[in-house]
Amino acid sequence: MMKAPNTAHTPAKGSFARRRKALAAGTVAMGVAGLLATEMFIATPTPANAENLSAGVSQQHAPGFADIVERVSPAVVSIRVKSESGPELSSFQGMPEGSPFERFFKQFEDQFGGQQQMPRGRGAPGGGKAPHQFSMGQGSGFIISSDGYVVTNNHVVDHAEEVTVVMNDGKTYTAKVIGTDEKTDLALVKIEGEESFPFVAFTDGDVRVGDWVVAVGNPFGLGGSVTAGIVSARGREIGAGPYDDFLQIDAPINKGNSGGPTFNLDGKVVGVNTAIYSPSGGSVGIGFAIPASIASQVIEDLKDDGTVTRGWLGVQIQPITPDIADSLGLEGIKGALVAQPQDDSPAAKAGIEAGDAILAIDGETMDNPRDVARTVASKAPGSTVTLTVWRDGKKQDIKVDLGTLDPDMQAQMTPGVEPGTDLSFGMRLAPAKEMGVDETGVAVVELDPDSVAAEKGFKVGDVILNAGGADVSSPADIKKSIEVAENEGRKAVLFRVRSGDQIRFVALPIEKG
Repeated sequence: MMKAPNTAHTPAKGSFARRRKALAAGTVAMGVAGLLATEMFIATPTPANAENLSAGVSQQHAPGFADIVERVSPAVVSIRVKSESGPELSSFQGMPEGSPFERFFKQFEDQFGGQQQMPRGRGAPGGGKAPHQFSMGQGSGFIISSDGYVVTNNHVVDHAEEVTVVMNDGKTYTAKVIGTDEKTDLALVKIEGEESFPFVAFTDGDVRVGDWVVAVGNPFGLGGSVTAGIVSARGREIGAGPYDDFLQIDAPINKGNSGGPTFNLDGKVVGVNTAIYSPSGGSVGIGFAIPASIASQVIEDLKDDGTVTRGWLGVQIQPITPDIADSLGLEGIKGALVAQPQDDSPAAKAGIEAGDAILAIDGETMDNPRDVARTVASKAPGSTVTLTVWRDGKKQDIKVDLGTLDPDMQAQMTPGVEPGTDLSFGMRLAPAKEMGVDETGVAVVELDPDSVAAEKGFKVGDVILNAGGADVSSPADIKKSIEVAENEGRKAVLFRVRSGDQIRFVALPIEKG
């Protein structure tokens, strides 16, 4: 069985030690801390006759990865991008505001001066229009069809004015951006020309933790290179977007691999390299790739009309904590709690109510709110899905005709509240109508800052709309709901709370004694 040598704790000796020290020094010199999206380029050869390169890899694998690399690497390309930027635009333009990608590029620009800037034109004498500038960006990609469709990252080609695809033999092609999807950081580019190109295919099989993978890219602009490793984890969330579902791989991925493919041992693409986490900027064995199951759907949508359409349910959801589960009489903490259906949304029309716990969609168990968001988004607008919800102490199925998610909308998720240990509510309450803060509900007019209610996020001015499943309009109503929960053996009471424009559920443990 093939086993990679472990050099992590082996004393360095002789010339090997000197080479390793030199490489380590180079890595430190290039280091940038943080989560980063890579964007350099690679060059690869082009065979004369186009074919599906993923189709010819043997199931019988010799030691090493040479046969796989030789077969698939001609379809991996370099992408060079020329984009216009003015004084108001930075070299990390296009990154979602406040995202880890934006923070990285700002840090990279501060340390290394950003991307190359090329002035164009002249400013008017004595003041006037500032000169235009060009930003030069580079990244990787891979061809997925004989007519020259290329997959890459959105951040590689975003705001591109000119796109050039480069093969290993130096041959270049002009290309155009067909469409981009910021939410998943994917983009589709089309090579302009009538030639046939070699291509690779996405896997339609399952990817397991521990599977061998091969990543192809252009780290630090050194030229095409190949690294190997395993799938370390699935379903990683790194804060890049509302549909995070990354493969984590330990094949070394460095700056320059953005948009490049990660292959399985059958030569099929299992992921699109997008980001790494590193304290130095070099690989520490924590890389992230968009899984083929997501990338293939998004790319197919982009190929149709340059846009991505997603299903829309129209609910604000939050995690189910142990306290919330107990207050609902629900075993386990899987699923997502509906804090509020949006007005006139598919969920509202189908009868989904605040307080429903979504446990499954079309029979598939939902582990958390992100599972719900990703699953709904993957469904076609107009399709009918069956939600299995927990309501009034039992499961029931509700059919919903999904709408179309507006591109500017995201799945609305309310941060979960961690369970507390203090059993004192610590709130003074009054009818909201008497306090002039709302027409219904009970207002929080005073709050002990050391109480469990404060710990769970209650604030003065919050309005309790429902307690223990019953609408409330006075503190007496809340007291009654607590007594009912105690008589039913509940350990917590579930409150539905309005905080400003947001509505959420909070479970408070019942005080004993």
